[in-house]
Amino acid sequence: MADKYDLVYQESVSNPSAFWLKAAQNIDWIKEPKIGHDGNAWFPDGELNTCYNAIDRHVEAGRGNSVALIYDSPVTNTVKKYSFFDLLERVSKTAGMLASNGVKKGDRVIIYMPMVPEAIFAMLACARLGAIHSVVFGGFAPAELAKRIDDAKPTLILTASCGIEPGRLVEYKPLLDNARHLAVHKVDKAIVLQREVHPAHLDAQNDLNWAHEYNKAAPHNCVTVKSTDPLYILYTSGTTGIPKGVVRDNGGHAVALNWSMENVYGMQPNEAFWAASDIGWVVGHSYIVYGPLIRGCTTIVFEGKPVGTPNAGTFWRIIRDYNVDVFFTAPTAIRAVRRDDPEGSFIANEGIGKLRALFLAGERADPETVKWAQENLKKPVIDHWWQTEIGWPAMATCLGLGRTETLAGSAGHPVPGFIIKVLDEDHNELAADEIGEIAIKMPMPPGCLPTLWQRHDHFVASYLERHPGFYTAGDAGTIDTNGRVHVMSRIDDIINVAGHRLSTGQMEQVVAQHPAVAECAVIGVPDELKGEHPLAFVVLKNGHYVEPGVLVHELIAAVRKEIGPVAAFKDAHVVEKLPKTRSGKILRATMRKIASGENVPVPPTIEDPDALRYIKEAMGHEY
Repeated sequence: MADKYDLVYQESVSNPSAFWLKAAQNIDWIKEPKIGHDGNAWFPDGELNTCYNAIDRHVEAGRGNSVALIYDSPVTNTVKKYSFFDLLERVSKTAGMLASNGVKKGDRVIIYMPMVPEAIFAMLACARLGAIHSVVFGGFAPAELAKRIDDAKPTLILTASCGIEPGRLVEYKPLLDNARHLAVHKVDKAIVLQREVHPAHLDAQNDLNWAHEYNKAAPHNCVTVKSTDPLYILYTSGTTGIPKGVVRDNGGHAVALNWSMENVYGMQPNEAFWAASDIGWVVGHSYIVYGPLIRGCTTIVFEGKPVGTPNAGTFWRIIRDYNVDVFFTAPTAIRAVRRDDPEGSFIANEGIGKLRALFLAGERADPETVKWAQENLKKPVIDHWWQTEIGWPAMATCLGLGRTETLAGSAGHPVPGFIIKVLDEDHNELAADEIGEIAIKMPMPPGCLPTLWQRHDHFVASYLERHPGFYTAGDAGTIDTNGRVHVMSRIDDIINVAGHRLSTGQMEQVVAQHPAVAECAVIGVPDELKGEHPLAFVVLKNGHYVEPGVLVHELIAAVRKEIGPVAAFKDAHVVEKLPKTRSGKILRATMRKIASGENVPVPPTIEDPDALRYIKEAMGHEY
């Protein structure tokens, strides 16, 4: 007998327009759409305001006193709570501040800020005005910020004097000044939030004090926009060196996020949802700011790290203290917690309140990390998959549709609205359990990118040409006989060993099972005889030491047992840490280049440049 998920999924793919028009009724429209998808866009005849849906409508419905946002900053020892009334006051005044400085509907505003409430107010204020925000991760290098300034051509830049990280302070103002000097597009004004811990020097000609501008501003009402008008631009790395500006529309985005909060995450209004990410990434856009607030939930803004602020119990403290119902973070964050607290002592000693599920996304969740979390939390641990471009989950175990059973190593079933296939290079659909390229049938549901900012041709070439009629995700994987999708690696991480196509992600899954391994990465390196062979880099758990020769022997034996001699797995190096982006993704492509002997520049997105040195030192004797 079909369960709720099966029934909803079939409804979503049999008549997508009718399905999503029904979902659109849960959004407040100024002009309600009558058309679902017209062949080019979702809800093309609709008009609305996203900020109104995130704040005003909850106040008007009598929920103004409900807690909308909790700011927890262990790096400044600060906690603040804001009701929907509070949010309405601050966002409408911030919108007035932007308007008084020349921002109007359709203008772009770059937000280059740390995880502070004012950054969220700024995003919502842009949405209130119909302006297009582009959030750049705070502390990004000046050259990368300059590229985004030149591409978005903002009217105004919003920043803060500094960001605060464990053991260091990052001055934003000098970075911004350098970027403004490098950029061809000149921005007349920057509004600077002065943080008490480290105020910045302001240039009287080009810089404005946030507090002064805010205090003299008048509240601003919501501006009506078309459903298809852009809400934001979010840049992701491009292969050409020019960042790709992913565009998100207003209407489809609001409908999809509201639907996902209820049906994927199982959230109801007044419940607390926490996405431990940053507003510089898509998770922060979708599930710190817009998704929870549109649904009428409490959201949490966290300025800290999973470990070190002050310890590996920080996540569980917040979950317990703020009655978090559903928690969402990256696997790398849980691995960091597991590395520092392998026995789960903080969970056992302090509890997790009323938490009912943990969701993981951002990279592949290795089964050992999932298993550790399940054993210690004793709650569903749900790996799910999506991308900056997609904007919300495309594969998941849909908690809100009654699903709780998961399979470690799988990202779950296709979320309603998404038709997912595994294709070979000639566009043929592969049989169950065969590795190929993950592709999503077009048109994708609402909320997914309609284009790249000012580069539609590049959008088509990057995502639609490889497999006609499909969006190419860039990931490789399989679909098993039960319809679960297993995302193994990026397409580039499928290696060819003596003619055999093998997934490095599958090998990582085996290596990660070793009891001494905290995390690992497997890459393909050139091999004169076989074309390529796999090479592993492993980080050990705190307090664990294994003689390198013994460890390599045990890992080789494990891979031979699980995958077979065909894998030709014979090399592994222990390193202090793996090179990662600030969002926690392992820089495997960079590691491959180092292993191949290329001279690799430091990627602008890297969290700790020293991690590259560890890889180079490990490779120095053999490559």
